[in-house]
Amino acid sequence: MRSAVTKSGCGPYRPAPLVRRATVHDARRLTRLVRTSRAYEGPYAPMVAGYRVGPDYIEAHRVFVAADRDDDRVLGFYALTLRPPELDLMFVADEAQGLGIGRLLIGHLREEAGRAGLTGVRIVAHPPAEGFYRSVGAEPTGTVRADPPAVLWDRPEFLLPIGA
Repeated sequence: MRSAVTKSGCGPYRPAPLVRRATVHDARRLTRLVRTSRAYEGPYAPMVAGYRVGPDYIEAHRVFVAADRDDDRVLGFYALTLRPPELDLMFVADEAQGLGIGRLLIGHLREEAGRAGLTGVRIVAHPPAEGFYRSVGAEPTGTVRADPPAVLWDRPEFLLPIGA
């Protein structure tokens, strides 16, 4: 029987997903998650059309995966850069939306950033994710203007406080 993440009280008990360091073997799964994300449909599609999370990226950055404990299915991931301190990528699989995976990843990011001595992490958010980042305590700091042809829309900018 294949494991499934379920909402609290909706089905059998499932242990919390494991957050682990990504390996080069995760590269294809992370790339697929980015390219197939419904959050990037319509006008946002060009942003991820040829995007690749390669083994070289995983080796060079702090990339962490939330995975199902039973079958190692990738439920989401994030990438943290330290210089400058920034959330470079964060995606939650479409089928895992609303199950707390994003909050789990943000909690892990806060721990990781704290261990690295950071006091805050910059987030340049995908516009539909603005409400999520506000809900986890990220503080608005401004707007990053569109930069065609790479990014065709303005994006909200936040600072996620670490510690305190």
